[in-house]
Amino acid sequence: MIGLPEITTTPALLALWAGLGYALGSVPFGLVMARLFGLGDLRKIGSGNIGATNVLRTGNKLAAALTLLGDAGKAGLAVLLARVFAGEDAAQLAGLMAFAGHCYPVWLGFRGGKGVATFLGMMLALNPVLGAALCATWLAIAGVVRISSASALGAAALSPLWAWGLGQPQLAGLALALAALVFWTHRANIARIWAGTEPKIGRK
Repeated sequence: MIGLPEITTTPALLALWAGLGYALGSVPFGLVMARLFGLGDLRKIGSGNIGATNVLRTGNKLAAALTLLGDAGKAGLAVLLARVFAGEDAAQLAGLMAFAGHCYPVWLGFRGGKGVATFLGMMLALNPVLGAALCATWLAIAGVVRISSASALGAAALSPLWAWGLGQPQLAGLALALAALVFWTHRANIARIWAGTEPKIGRK
């Protein structure tokens, strides 16, 4: 059985937090950092993605780290604000919409990032233990295969199991939905992994 949070927030407030979550998530930190550090248009570099992995391909580790923190932090902020001012149901919805905003920002023609840092930041805010377990899963897989997308896919796939195993069934439904979205945003990466052409972590 898929766990879901108890709905305690009114539909109008849920809609409000969904919109705020989307707005926060759609802030393109990768493009902001690329401009601040004079790296050029990130959409014309490497994979063309606006996430931290593509920023790292420019060779600027500081810009990549700041992008990672920004993309994770915006989802975490959406979750924490919704939790404080509404409830756990609003927190999950705000996090989900922050993920959607990152992947499909209206300001960029709905062409955004792939949502890995946003996914992890959201989970850390929803439940720090679960979030830490997913970060550790990402790091463990990355340490073995040295492929960022494979690490993301592995962490996402295991997230519902981690939620259940850590006694957080109310997060399992969200984790399952996010895992499906992560796999969708990484469909091109999956094809390259299968073909053996997916680049390693740190390669420019």
